[in-house]
Amino acid sequence: MKGWKEVQVAYSDKENSEEVVKVLSYLGAVEKVKHSADEMEVTHLIEEHQLEQEQLLTDHLKSKEVWKALLKEMPMASLLRALGKMTADQVLVPGSSDVAAVCERIQSEASLMKAKLHPFSILTASENYKRGQGNRGKLKWEPNVEILKALDCAFYKCFKNVEPTGKRFVVAVDVSTSLSSTVQRTSVGTAVAAAAMTMVIARTEAETQVLAYSEGAVVPCTISADMSLREVTAELVKIPSGYTDCALPILWASEKGVAVDMFIIFTNSACWHGKANPAECLRMHRHKTGIFSKLILCGLTSKGNSIAEAAEDRGMLDISGLDLGAVDVIHNLALDLI
Repeated sequence: MKGWKEVQVAYSDKENSEEVVKVLSYLGAVEKVKHSADEMEVTHLIEEHQLEQEQLLTDHLKSKEVWKALLKEMPMASLLRALGKMTADQVLVPGSSDVAAVCERIQSEASLMKAKLHPFSILTASENYKRGQGNRGKLKWEPNVEILKALDCAFYKCFKNVEPTGKRFVVAVDVSTSLSSTVQRTSVGTAVAAAAMTMVIARTEAETQVLAYSEGAVVPCTISADMSLREVTAELVKIPSGYTDCALPILWASEKGVAVDMFIIFTNSACWHGKANPAECLRMHRHKTGIFSKLILCGLTSKGNSIAEAAEDRGMLDISGLDLGAVDVIHNLALDLI
């Protein structure tokens, strides 16, 4: 709070413990690197004190040697974010040992488990890298094929990181014309995002029914554990498209007598255009089954949905867009933690 000079004064005349000495050494390195223009000194400080990208100056990140030093201990989440930058700056050159090391780490089950990465996190990183340019500025790169393969492998390995809730799910994907763009602030297509989340739930929750629906049509889908993301996406979009009617999955469950703890509906931005109000259909389903079923409507490109009656009903929730925060919200609502 008072700056590095005050810290030095405060501890200069004390008999400091080994732990305090380590902290002081680390803080000294953080302060020193801010004022260094020496590439060798910066790389040495990074390696000795495991400094991270956010602690460096912008000019430091123009050096390949600095990036290589960062790579040795870079947290997995930071590594995924920096793949495009490192490829653009020729730190990760096709066929190099650095690329091989990065790919090995990305695919390491131990590393993925330690980082507790969700499959959607890997998917977002993969699609952003595949695009070949940043969200801002002029940064562009040619995606490395080996890195893309490693990210694809990591996506499937991360399913082990998802903890099941033990609830009964109906996951319904709106396959009308609404699933034809990208999730807000990402490079992930809405159809792919819906398919990925469907896979996550279907693979981790033992009692999951997957539905693809459009105007006047509800089609149960079989999502097996050996299906790829591409296959799941194709399975979900195979029925004819039409208008969106978000009441259909709930009406289907009521008609079939299906016991449901959680309805999750993935759509674009449209909410409902049918004769039945989804919120009212949910209340009728609860009354019929005696189960306090919950409903989450995830509008992947929406800036504001209007199905849930949150002020009156804690079992209804609208989500606009999709990111890791939303994934946590879905999980926690299922567990009655929110």
